[in-house]
Amino acid sequence: MTHDRFHGRIYGSERPCDWPGCDLCGEFRAPGEHPSSFDGPGNYRWFCLDHVREFNARYDAFAGMSAEEIWKAQSPIAGWERETRAFRPTAGIDSAPRWADFADPLEAITGRARARKPAQRKDGRAVTGEEREALGTLGLALDADRRDLRSRYSELVRQYHPDRNGGDRSFEARLQRVVEAYQLLRRSSVFA
Repeated sequence: MTHDRFHGRIYGSERPCDWPGCDLCGEFRAPGEHPSSFDGPGNYRWFCLDHVREFNARYDAFAGMSAEEIWKAQSPIAGWERETRAFRPTAGIDSAPRWADFADPLEAITGRARARKPAQRKDGRAVTGEEREALGTLGLALDADRRDLRSRYSELVRQYHPDRNGGDRSFEARLQRVVEAYQLLRRSSVFA
């Protein structure tokens, strides 16, 4: 099948034109009685060039809609009244995990379950999901204190910093995550 300058023309189509009384080949697809939905793509009618033009001239996308519904559909802000995932109060936290971040799908499911479970230290202070993730990045327990935080941070900086490990720059991304985790935790109320 090939296409030409008429958008949507499919040459070599053996389908007859669906227009009553037309004997030409139906080379152009038009919407059928059943539109596409979650059940599938729907069905189509096939017309010759003249009849697809006539069909398109008569086609009314707003058939059966009230004037107010048509105005809403044509409004430049149509669709903006719904919250998108990024702007919901939950910011998409309850949505599916980013599978590419995990080697094993079970890790993603386990991590999501842990993130939803409220955590508390032995002293009764609540730990947020971000703080828990930062503690995991540094390899610290939930009940670590400020001294543990400082010593672990110093140890990891010595291990990953290129000035300290013979110029090996392959750990720069890991070092950046360690620094970000430390900055978050040192300002946290958990280590107050």
